[in-house]
Amino acid sequence: MTNSSRHPLAEVFGFRVDDLSETAERHRRLRLCPFNNKVPNCTKDKANSPLGVCSIYHHAAGQQEADVVITCPVHFREEWTIADQAASFFFDADATWTSLTEIRLADRNGRVAGNIDLVLVRYDDRGKILDFGSLEIQAVYISGNIRKPFEYYMDDRQNRANMDWNELADYYPRPDFLSSSRKRLVPQLLFKGGILKSWNKKQAVALQTSFFNTLPPLPETDPDRADIAWLLYDMRPDKRGYSLGLNRVVYTEFQPALVEITTPQPGDIQYFLSALQDRLDQTLEGSPPDAPTLGQLSTLE
Repeated sequence: MTNSSRHPLAEVFGFRVDDLSETAERHRRLRLCPFNNKVPNCTKDKANSPLGVCSIYHHAAGQQEADVVITCPVHFREEWTIADQAASFFFDADATWTSLTEIRLADRNGRVAGNIDLVLVRYDDRGKILDFGSLEIQAVYISGNIRKPFEYYMDDRQNRANMDWNELADYYPRPDFLSSSRKRLVPQLLFKGGILKSWNKKQAVALQTSFFNTLPPLPETDPDRADIAWLLYDMRPDKRGYSLGLNRVVYTEFQPALVEITTPQPGDIQYFLSALQDRLDQTLEGSPPDAPTLGQLSTLE
């Protein structure tokens, strides 16, 4: 299969959609997850009817070949290489460490700031914790509808592995990088990241290079001065379909990175004034205003 087609699905239950081997079909039939989910089965969206889409094709404008974009965070657990790479930032090479998943983090008043995806802990030969660092996984939200093409494909995989998904083109699934950063990444950094920074604990963030490239440029620093290691991955073809490959690591301090990500890039004020003028013109031409004016409010009292 060439990913230059309009097939929206890249991987389903861990295997590329045109892989109809016995192993791939067993994973689809039993709804299995090969990426170290908390249980053997896929639990995405609904446990009894999981949305087994691991990644999608992103047909960017001007590109003949589509990018493969991870949409399920569990995919980043593939062979647990993210833990090894985060540990190399947190600890010395000879440290004894392990990883713990979904650890709740609360503020001073006991309000839950969220769960940390992965906490790596360094411990001594008696099992006492000596240090720890947090690892957050950032997959990408989807705009459009992904369940409909998923169910269509699952109903007849033999004949639909190379389908062009033209139906409901307005709802064609696409990665929503902007919502992924504003609704997930930024809150993670503000709340959980702020607490960890106050404790002087290092943090790592695992995400795809394509997602990171949509963020504003972050001021980089040396690894020994960094608070955050951004682990940037690409999807690379392999015998199963695609696998995680570390592209590079970007090291930043906490505060400069937070300022860059949370500071909006203002557009031209003239565009906003033009929109205001259009709305005012419509109101003066006889359309009712969006809300009562002060003069109208006085007559209503």
